[in-house]
Amino acid sequence: MHTVTVREYARITTGPMAVANGLDQATVSDVAFDWLCKESERLRKAGAGLVQLEGRRWLRLDNYVGVIEAPDGTRIEILPKTFDEGDDATQARRLLQKMLQRCLHLDPRISAPTGLLVFDGPLTEWVIQQFLTALETLVKRGLRFEYHAVEEERRFLRGRLLVGRQLRQPPGRAHYFQVEHEVFDADRPENRLLRSALDKVCRHAKEAGNRRLAYELAHQLHEIPPSRDFAKDFDQWRSDRLTAHYRSVRPWCSLILNEQNPLTVLGDWTGHSLLFPMEQVFESYVEGCIRRALRPGQTLKAQAASQYLATHDEHPWFQLRPDFLLFDDGATTVLDAKWKRLDASKGDSVNKYGLSQADFYQLYAYGQKYLGGRGQLVLLYPQTATFRESLLPFFFNDQLRLDVMPFDLTSEHAVGWPSSS
Repeated sequence: MHTVTVREYARITTGPMAVANGLDQATVSDVAFDWLCKESERLRKAGAGLVQLEGRRWLRLDNYVGVIEAPDGTRIEILPKTFDEGDDATQARRLLQKMLQRCLHLDPRISAPTGLLVFDGPLTEWVIQQFLTALETLVKRGLRFEYHAVEEERRFLRGRLLVGRQLRQPPGRAHYFQVEHEVFDADRPENRLLRSALDKVCRHAKEAGNRRLAYELAHQLHEIPPSRDFAKDFDQWRSDRLTAHYRSVRPWCSLILNEQNPLTVLGDWTGHSLLFPMEQVFESYVEGCIRRALRPGQTLKAQAASQYLATHDEHPWFQLRPDFLLFDDGATTVLDAKWKRLDASKGDSVNKYGLSQADFYQLYAYGQKYLGGRGQLVLLYPQTATFRESLLPFFFNDQLRLDVMPFDLTSEHAVGWPSSS
């Protein structure tokens, strides 16, 4: 298997490259190249593009990160831009792993963040490792069992006799009993989903340690039937006191079985393909960090959707969906997160720090509809070497202010925002 490591917006070709360009260019096989083109076309019809064609033999990746595997075994690992100088795949991989942990709402006491520092394998092997580690801990603490009714035919009477079915027995089978009784076993929704996820991991794990642990756990769970309906079993997954120790394994199980997760875009994990739109990863990461830093009296609402830009024929048109609304003792702040590089040194009227006029139109509409034209708006961008401090505030009017702030991905807070400290 051939593995290629690149980052967002990298260019991919099939021929030799005149000059190596780190994580921004790579060469793949003709089969992988053609498959990427076809897969991107399929996704584009569903509203999500994967690559853009540049010339006859060049592709430019979009802003998705993760791992995608072509039919010929070519594995392309796509990492986020760290926005720092140099091409450090290990640093970018650790950043993505950290962000995904926060996006999956994992308690750091459970998810063992120190594991990020020792595992530098591909993203899918890391996901498998996290799932297996959580599952191993769960099995050691004990799987939950429950009683459930079983109807069957037996040679002896056990439980309750099903009189109607017994009377309908054909001649010659009167010595069999149609009975219903209860059994106490591990056949419950949570365990069926874990068994199904483990089966998938056993087929796809490549790293020796992951394969060994996967087969050890499979031996312990072999009596549990796999899930026949993922969506139904996830709906029935209990979150009570008796299943509290299942909490840490559910996000990984969900990711592997592709529950309807807002981060996934491919709709199926085929082979080792697992992709995330980086804009949504950053947004979810910011949300998780802000929620952990909320003070008493503060609440955060994500993806508010109560306001519209206009009405037409008495119907609302063009829904406005800011990323977050922060409520703080009666005051409301609108926040939006953008995964884009800004440059504080380019504050002239031409470059405008790299800010987008469309983003300002969007924030202005949020301010009018959600704040009534008065209050504070905040745009959050990743902190970089060229954007370390908040920009001077922007004013739409005397009472509506927009602050553009860097979000520190390491310390997990917005630089210059008092409510995040």
